[in-house]
Amino acid sequence: MTSRFLLFGLLLATCSLAFAYDPSPLQDFCVADLQSIVRVNGFVCKDPRFVTTEDFVYRGLNNRLNASNVLGFYITGVTVSQFPALNTLGISLARIDFAPGGIISPHIVPRATEILTVIEGYVLVGFVTSNPVYRLFETVLQKGDVFVIPEGLIHFLKNVGDGYAFAIAALNSQNPGVITIGNDTFGSHPRIPQDILANMLRVNTTIITEIESNFQ
Repeated sequence: MTSRFLLFGLLLATCSLAFAYDPSPLQDFCVADLQSIVRVNGFVCKDPRFVTTEDFVYRGLNNRLNASNVLGFYITGVTVSQFPALNTLGISLARIDFAPGGIISPHIVPRATEILTVIEGYVLVGFVTSNPVYRLFETVLQKGDVFVIPEGLIHFLKNVGDGYAFAIAALNSQNPGVITIGNDTFGSHPRIPQDILANMLRVNTTIITEIESNFQ
């Protein structure tokens, strides 16, 4: 009986070792060396002897930016590329400024869940669940409201108030990425074959040509 318990214990220990992993960084910090030619899944670390307090500070999100462009919004990303101290920490931010009526069209953030907090104005936000349900969850947020967008789902935002709107998005990736559905589908280089796009939209290729002309 004792030998059976011993064998069982050894099996449990083996399983624990087999599934072990490091969910956290292996050092206090790893400020990215953006100048290094070495590329890994992330960035190599700056020599800690040359790290200063300023490496852990990002300044500039207090500035309201002009969103009066053709899209009606301006995004200030704070990823590892702008803030090297985020390297290996799995977090980033974005400031979103909206002009009246500004729309962020359907897009995907492939590597992060997003928590959106509205600081000023009224913002319509929504996301669509995956195949085969395609359920839409949407609401209008106002100052102080928070909305979570699960990783990898198509979502959109629109300023539905009468004036300017401003929001902060927090993301659980140092480099979350973005896939803009329209740009990626109709503006790729080289182009996706038109018959494939026509099949997707259930239209003829003449309409695809017209759509592509807007994504040069």
